[in-house]
Amino acid sequence: MSISANIAAFLAGAPHAVVGASRDPAKIGHLVVQTYLQHERPVYPVNPVAKEIAGLKAYPDLASLPEAVYGVSVITPPHVTELVVEQAGALGIKHLWLQPGAESAQAVRRAKELGMNVISGGPCILVVLGYRERRGT
Repeated sequence: MSISANIAAFLAGAPHAVVGASRDPAKIGHLVVQTYLQHERPVYPVNPVAKEIAGLKAYPDLASLPEAVYGVSVITPPHVTELVVEQAGALGIKHLWLQPGAESAQAVRRAKELGMNVISGGPCILVVLGYRERRGT
């Protein structure tokens, strides 16, 4: 499958989770959550310590989400991404988007072994969906 086809497949369903979501509005993990919200896509922030992110209840891990998710955007260090892949696989999640900097060869290889649609090595969801920065108040 081409990268465009992988992206289309990732975006074809809902809801999504953002593992590595951040409370800090300047961090990519926060901007990815905001991008989903700006495009009216249901999203669950996942962060092991935050209670709320971007006005949404945050969850400590994928297993704690209130419903099954279609796909996961991952914004974590590569060694954490490898654990996220295993957790997603155990939950039957089939679509992963490893944001630039989150991927490792091991994570990508394992996700493919688990039959997942994996996006890695380039495109960022902020660019693909089009994050809109809020200016002024």
